[in-house]
Amino acid sequence: MGLINPDFKTLPELFSAVFTHYSGDKSKFPFARKIHGVYEPIAYRAFEEDVRMFTAFLKHNSITSQDRVAILAENRPGWYLSDMAVLNLGAITVPLYPSLPANQIEYILNNCTAKAIIVSNMLQLGKILAIRENLPELKLIVVMNRLEKKLEEVVDLNHAKWIGKKLVAENPSILEGSVINPEDIATIIYTSGTTGQPKGVMLTHRNICENVKACSTVLQLDDSDRGLSFLPLCHAYERTGGYYLLFACGASIYMAESVETISLNMTEAHPTIMFTVPRLFERIKAGILKQIAAESFIKQKIFAWALKTGEMYHNNHQGGEPKSLLLQHALADKLVYNTIKSKFGGELRYLISGGAALPQNIGEFFQALDISILEGFGLTETSPVTHVNRPGKIKYGTVGLPLDNVQQMIAPDGEILLKGPNIMKGYWNDVEATHEVIKDGWFHTGDIGEIDKDGYLKITDRKKHIIVTSGGKNIAPMPIENLIGDNPYVDQVIVVGEKRPFLVALIVPEFVMLKEYARKEGINVRTNKELTEQKKILHIYDQLLRTSSQQLATHEKVRKFQLIETAFSIENGQMTPTMKLKRKEITTKYAAEIDKLYKALNMVYNTE
Repeated sequence: MGLINPDFKTLPELFSAVFTHYSGDKSKFPFARKIHGVYEPIAYRAFEEDVRMFTAFLKHNSITSQDRVAILAENRPGWYLSDMAVLNLGAITVPLYPSLPANQIEYILNNCTAKAIIVSNMLQLGKILAIRENLPELKLIVVMNRLEKKLEEVVDLNHAKWIGKKLVAENPSILEGSVINPEDIATIIYTSGTTGQPKGVMLTHRNICENVKACSTVLQLDDSDRGLSFLPLCHAYERTGGYYLLFACGASIYMAESVETISLNMTEAHPTIMFTVPRLFERIKAGILKQIAAESFIKQKIFAWALKTGEMYHNNHQGGEPKSLLLQHALADKLVYNTIKSKFGGELRYLISGGAALPQNIGEFFQALDISILEGFGLTETSPVTHVNRPGKIKYGTVGLPLDNVQQMIAPDGEILLKGPNIMKGYWNDVEATHEVIKDGWFHTGDIGEIDKDGYLKITDRKKHIIVTSGGKNIAPMPIENLIGDNPYVDQVIVVGEKRPFLVALIVPEFVMLKEYARKEGINVRTNKELTEQKKILHIYDQLLRTSSQQLATHEKVRKFQLIETAFSIENGQMTPTMKLKRKEITTKYAAEIDKLYKALNMVYNTE
């Protein structure tokens, strides 16, 4: 069926079309959340009524066209409700990551001069109250959870809806009068960034609506589809794909309880589509290999055979495979593939990977198990999707073809340039930064890439991540990191070498696998740090680098490494909320360890 109504030009028009279409249909629902261990649906009519009541409340509190209203919340019904209500007034939503500390929240709220903020719970409310005196423009605070005691300037969402209901009863025309144009700003999304203060990306209604329409031609969705939402809605990727697109097609959105419960929630929600990040696939692959390693010899052989069969089947998949291969593939499906697919809920049609680069070997591993991943590409500034692999036309190692309304070009220095109706209006209050990235109508992505003969785009690295050694060699670290990371004993890796003679690496081991190896080898240690100092353990990584070096040019070889006992994470400030490594923070944190590696190298090579 696709889009319920393909003619929407603003997000409120999208919402209205879907609510009207399903107003009398009790068998369909837009959202489902877990209550007392069971997924419970939220009906279209009830949700629309809540949106209307909250819209009335906000309007009564002087929220009007182009006012900025921040949302500081985890994925939950109140997030969707708040977003719809704010947008219905022609105001601008400013989504914030729940993991942000108070000082960063203060910077963003003051930068966009937010008039109101909607928070999820008392923890988030505490952050706002702690900085309240530093927010002169903030006039209204709404908390989604029920307030246990009355607080000045704070109202809970249920009470706000109750007030809205009274207002509508007294004056039904209160919701009329909001005129919204496609070129109006719909949202300001502050890029998490790997360096410096975040910038506010201004996306218009047209930007987002055109992106939703273009994506709907790639993914054939209807109201029989179910999405599982776990990526933060404050990120453009989940918001456009996992929210607006699914809602526009009548699909139901199931909310995962947390990142930790995704495996369980997949088996409960039985999603047909998921928007996710490479990190999830890396974790699932590691889990599968760990489980297989613990099985009997015969089961390990069956798995290896099924994996090889899948590789041959997909490598030769031109519609003319030998009958024997088709039979083997069908048998492998019964013995192995179905069991693994059941871990995803058993009904997946689309697995979309974005937010970071999907290592080619990860995509090919899952494809061999009959699970196709559609890798895509985009940035917050592009609303965000610009490229995606098409079902049945996947090239792993690429981010696919551009959407039909997106133009692509490679600049002389290798930078990827894009043009289309999805390109942002600019950065909030930052004309200079806007002009730096939008030149002659082309958006300069900051990514380096190449386009193959079929038009598929391959990202080779970030322009600012290119390492220039002291010998003048330009090296893209991402392919090297992917090569090293393709090992069951590696969880995370970052390659370093700017203005240095050689490359070195910081490696976070896959400690579950490593501890199992240590147990078999009789290595008895108490901590991860002690484990990383064992000679037998270090030998594993020595051999890994020797093997990977065979596929690299001399200047690309990693000469030394340091094992890190603590994973890079959002919590310790070494990853962005979208799971990208913050290289500056990591190299600063481990500066002493890096210097020590180079001192050791200098002794070996007698050079600086």
